[in-house]
Amino acid sequence: MNRIFFLSKVVFRVQWILILTGWIAVSGPLTFGQSSLSIVIDENAVRVLEGKAGVMRYRYGDAPYKPYMQALCTPGGVNVLRDAPHDHLHHHALMYAIKVDGVNFWEEHQAPGRQRHVRFVDPKIVKDGDRSKAVFTEQVEWEDPKTKKVLLLEERTMAVMREKKMGATVLNWQVKFSLPKAKGSATLTGSHYHGLGMRFLESMDKGGKFFTTEDKKGETVRGTEQLTRSGWCAYTAKANGKPVTVAMFDHPQNVRHPAWWFTMTKPFAYLSATLNMHREPLPVVSGKPLILNYGVVLWDGAVTKERIQKMYEWWGKKSNPQALRTHPAGKKE
Repeated sequence: MNRIFFLSKVVFRVQWILILTGWIAVSGPLTFGQSSLSIVIDENAVRVLEGKAGVMRYRYGDAPYKPYMQALCTPGGVNVLRDAPHDHLHHHALMYAIKVDGVNFWEEHQAPGRQRHVRFVDPKIVKDGDRSKAVFTEQVEWEDPKTKKVLLLEERTMAVMREKKMGATVLNWQVKFSLPKAKGSATLTGSHYHGLGMRFLESMDKGGKFFTTEDKKGETVRGTEQLTRSGWCAYTAKANGKPVTVAMFDHPQNVRHPAWWFTMTKPFAYLSATLNMHREPLPVVSGKPLILNYGVVLWDGAVTKERIQKMYEWWGKKSNPQALRTHPAGKKE
């Protein structure tokens, strides 16, 4: 019996290695996990389940321009993300996009750049005491649409868990940017809203409230658009009649911490973690990768500022800070 189990594990491992290296394609869903959480990967998406209930869905295979988080749910099962609304088809739920060497990876018209999925690496369920965390890393190539040259390499690591003691869904979104061989540098720029951006459900567009640690008024850019510097920014609104709170965290070791939070409330609500690249371009230099670490936390109900701050401090210690290092070209302010 043990020998059969061992052989089945070997066969499964070999199959997964062949898929990762591109020798065979995904012909059906692959499932990872022996705890309450599981990871299911098919040719178009990665799903994380708690039992049979969906926690998140990450779209990659049939996404024409960029992989992104298409759905993310509160512990009560409420999805807060909206994908490709009619007013902005390029608003893909929760996505990371900027400009690289002048090529626009945010908007999807006039020859946009493409974040090309290469492969997934080592999806797994990690135990941390009494908690389980679903983790996977995606290798992505940022491609110039005209020359087809790769401008930037990325390792994008997602880790999602249900933090039951604090009643939250916690997503860690980490990017590691580096350069292709023979490329000496790349310049990251973008509009004032480019970065890790989140479009909310249509029902959350009205009656919601943004707030930060200090609750200070930010810089008004235009209309209701503001840029506010803080360690975190949160939004409380009703998702199809159910109150929810969504917070985005900027890791203290990120370059240019604290982040510039882009927020707007009209004609729709939007939240984005930005690096002020519309004013100060950020270089990536060969041999010196740029690592950025963000958290996205979801609660059912309205949550106090004190509770969010407590979660932020806990997340800052738990989100693998030893893997982060400050980018030498950036400056702390």
